[in-house]
Order: sequence, then structure tokens, then C-alpha cells
Amino acid sequence: MATTVSPELTPFAREMRRRRALRRMSQLELATLAGTTQRHLSFIESGRSTPGRAMVVRLAESLGLTLRERNSLLLSAGYAPLYAESARDAESIGPAMEALRSILTGHLPYPAVVAGPRGELVLANAAFDVLTEGAAAHLLAPPVNVLRLALHPEGMGPRVVNLSAWGRHITESLRARASAHPDPELEALAEELDGYLATAGPGDGSGAAEHLGFAVPLRLRTPAGELRLLTTLTSFSTAVDVTLAELHLEAFLPADAASAELLRRREEARVDARAGAGPRH
Repeated sequence: MATTVSPELTPFAREMRRRRALRRMSQLELATLAGTTQRHLSFIESGRSTPGRAMVVRLAESLGLTLRERNSLLLSAGYAPLYAESARDAESIGPAMEALRSILTGHLPYPAVVAGPRGELVLANAAFDVLTEGAAAHLLAPPVNVLRLALHPEGMGPRVVNLSAWGRHITESLRARASAHPDPELEALAEELDGYLATAGPGDGSGAAEHLGFAVPLRLRTPAGELRLLTTLTSFSTAVDVTLAELHLEAFLPADAASAELLRRREEARVDARAGAGPRH
């Protein structure tokens, strides 16, 4: 009686199985999204069939992989990476970086930053200083990590009135990303930030609502009064460069009129100081 020997799993087949399991997708679901058959996908995942480059790209897109992960999947299948990874000062992504700088400037008097995939600060506008007031020098020395700065006991942490709710918003988002896109550094950062929250008090919200009905605001103490800020995240969803695709712009918006006025006055004072004029009345 002949013995059937199953082919050894290829690196690509192992990676496909792992990625699909992470997303809890059945072979049928993935095959349908990728425009192939369950039988063909089964052959690919068992190592019995070698997919073409176009199929690898379709599978990567259907799995919702980042551009970096798509390149990695292509490499595991024996193909060259498809997406470039430029330096942040490269001429190829210069127009996009200049567009981000313009957005940051246009967002004044409200703070806004551009950060990398693990919270590393790339760009910030002048109003960012309202978030860094009183932070320890070691947290502001390059490379600055805006997520660490936000929760660190020597950073913004002691100034955040609703630290527990705001901190959970940050760490849960990080863990969700690390779950969908495994990254040891991201997981280590989430654990570090959880540690800051575990040793901090719940804040002194004094029973006030921790949300506005649709979002958790950042409630930040400043010498001029409490700021209540909402955040929006923007990314280049159509980017075909790994570096650009991994950047996101976080823009803070005032959640009430008092916060808007506080930030407006800060910006006026900054402009006057730069011009060498006295304060406005």
C-alpha cells in the first residue's frame, strides 16, 4: 500500500495560515475576497500550489495587510517587494511631507502632530507645546514618542484629569493594532503604557462624564485653565510607499468654546512674542 507524503509547508504557506488565523477568516471567506476558489487556497496553504505574484498581492490585500506586511509576504513567496520604503526626507515623498506641514500650520491655533507607527514624533505644529508643558527633558529628547509622553508620570500624565479613561483609549487602540498586525515593539510599548496607568490614580474627574456622548475628550490642565480636546486621525490610505503609509496625523480640536478661546489666546501671544510686540488686550 503506497504512502502519501504531504508536501512540507513552505514559508509562504505557513505565513498565509498564520495571517488568516489572526483575522479569524475561513478559507472560503478569504478565497471569495481574493477572487479565487477555496480549493486553490487550500492547495496554497498546504504547499501543494505555488501562487503567482499577482495572487500573492490579492491575498495580501484581502487580508488587510499593511504595505510592510505585504512586502514581507511577497518575500516569503520568493518575490521581490512591491512597495518602496523611502527615507522621510527622500525627494520621492517630499510633496506629501510638505502637504503634511501645510496641514499642521493650517490647523493652528490647535495642536497637531504627525507620528510614525509606534508613536514616534515626525512633525508637530507650534501649538504642540501646550501638550509638552512641564514634561521631563528626557521625554522631549529625540526621538520623542508621543504615546509615552501622553501617559508618562513625568510627561502629560499628571496633567490629564481623566487619565484612566484617556489612557485606556490609547492602550486599547495600541493592543488592537498589535493584535491585527503583530509587532513585538508595539506590544512592549502597550505593556509599558499599561504600567503607567496601573500606578496612577484614576484622576479627579469629580464624577463628571468621561465622554461627550460620542467620544472621549482629553481633559488637560494648563496654567490658564482646563482644556477639553477631541482628536482626529488622518492617514494616507492610498499610499504606495511604506514610510508614508505608516504615518498618521493626529489633530486636536477644542471640545468647547472655552478651550477654543484658550488656544486662540496662546497663539496670539506666540505671534506677538515672535514679532516683538506687547500682548494684545
